[in-house]
Amino acid sequence: MLKLSGRIALVTGAARGIGAAIARALVSEGADVIVTDIDIEAGRATADAMGAVFARLDVSSEANWAAIQEEFPALDVLVNNAGITGLEGSFDGPPPAHDPENALLADWQAVHAVNLDGTFLGCRYAIRAMRAKGSGSIINISSRSGLVGIPMAAAYASSKAAVRNHTKSVALYCASQGLNIRCNSIHPAAIMTPMWEPILGNGPDRADREAAMVADTPMRRFGEPEEVAAIAVLLASDDAAYMTGSELNVDGGILAGSAATPGG
Repeated sequence: MLKLSGRIALVTGAARGIGAAIARALVSEGADVIVTDIDIEAGRATADAMGAVFARLDVSSEANWAAIQEEFPALDVLVNNAGITGLEGSFDGPPPAHDPENALLADWQAVHAVNLDGTFLGCRYAIRAMRAKGSGSIINISSRSGLVGIPMAAAYASSKAAVRNHTKSVALYCASQGLNIRCNSIHPAAIMTPMWEPILGNGPDRADREAAMVADTPMRRFGEPEEVAAIAVLLASDDAAYMTGSELNVDGGILAGSAATPGG
């Protein structure tokens, strides 16, 4: 039997990458999935390919979330995946400063608007959409950057740390309300998504670049979006019925510490 048959799930930032992989995994387990993204063309194509529904959603917009609430008033699973680093446009020119000394307030706020405000608005919508049934699963995609400092991406690290903590607040709130609405967070590290392509390129040195990027990862490789998606399916299903306020790392062991050299 499929784990999510008959359940309605909404995934933000699902046009590509981790979000698309999660949406596909939820569909494969029988969920009726709503793919959302600000990229209408890519989002619709992704949704059509898996037999899902597409809805445009700017997660930083309260008005957009109100429209989603009206269109989809009932929900069983929400995955708050949409996020930005603030460095997305940096490959065509000098990157904007995101260190604690030189970052502009506007750039700091832009990252938090998507990553943190978007998660807050998504959680609020989900609680309201799940309240009538009294149960559901909210899954927030944080990052290993939410667990450690990232000096050159301070806004991103701050926003993901806040997502981690808000997850726990939501979990405790729902439990105190007598609701079986679980809220957990996933913390991926380096996952091979399209955002890495401008950095890695397609030249003969690509393999060397990949190796350099994960040199400090004990498993010495990038993670795959499907490996994050598998954890999302677990958290969405009844297999994780006693998990709330938890955080799961998908990081190749990087947060465990340094891998000792055999014989060393």
